[in-house]
Amino acid sequence: MGSWGTTLAIHLARTGSPVLLWGRDPEQRKRIAADRENRKYLPGHRFPGSLRVASQALPENPERDPVILAIPSHGVRGTLRQLPGARSRVWILASKGIEESTGLRMSEVFAQECGVDAGPLAILTGPSLAREVAEGKPAAVLIASREPDAARDAQELLSSERFRVYTSDDVIGVEIAGALKNVIALAAGIADGLELGQNARGALLTRGLAEMRRLGEALGARPETFLGLSGMGDLVTTCTSPLSRNHTLGELLGRGVALEQALARSVMVAEGVRTTRAALDLAARVGVEMPIATQVARILFEGVDARVALRELMTRPLRQE
Repeated sequence: MGSWGTTLAIHLARTGSPVLLWGRDPEQRKRIAADRENRKYLPGHRFPGSLRVASQALPENPERDPVILAIPSHGVRGTLRQLPGARSRVWILASKGIEESTGLRMSEVFAQECGVDAGPLAILTGPSLAREVAEGKPAAVLIASREPDAARDAQELLSSERFRVYTSDDVIGVEIAGALKNVIALAAGIADGLELGQNARGALLTRGLAEMRRLGEALGARPETFLGLSGMGDLVTTCTSPLSRNHTLGELLGRGVALEQALARSVMVAEGVRTTRAALDLAARVGVEMPIATQVARILFEGVDARVALRELMTRPLRQE
């Protein structure tokens, strides 16, 4: 029960929908049920009356109500394995990332573990900082599915006057955009930690978007997807907000804090760390160059000084945009 899953549960309960919130940790479920609040990940946001917390294992879903999965991407496969034979009218997957061991997108992990008999899948993505949504501030997001009925079901379920939901059928594009924007957010945070200024941030966002699009197109995504909510929208938000865990982590790295220490300062998962390595493996498989992600990986996993990585980015062979 992290910040995003808790936020979505609160949001749905505010619309009047009955909501059952479940998490993998039974002790955490007990604490949250008693407190009527997720004090660890979303303090200060009390649960509406229509939000219940599951006291035991996830119950059966005989009416096939919609199920929302909002967990870190590295936990998706393991969680799905705890739900054998589960069925839903529509599954809404709100996890952004690429599985590190396989290079699979989250929809591909779902297909392997659940198959088509479990029900249609929709992907929730776009600029949606959990704390702002929990506070009721306006947001616009995207639901992507290859099943038009599933996209409409999810759209109608989640939409409110302060949470506008659009639909798309470009599942590959929105998943690649949603995963890779976290890598670019790490780079933007590193640049801010180094106090490189707004010109550097603008360049990173622009060239980062180009990297995201190149990989997406190589995998079959539509280029225009990267100009929408799941691409440019989420990228700008994640790369500029102090509420972005990936930007915050990158800023600490830019200031010289070691990765282990930087990770220890946050209770929440920075998806970009795992995604960086997975994205580079996937890019190598399809022959796509990703210079920003490459330098982020060198800083994260090889201990390369951020200023050295910056110099290598800036002195690459000159080329046409």
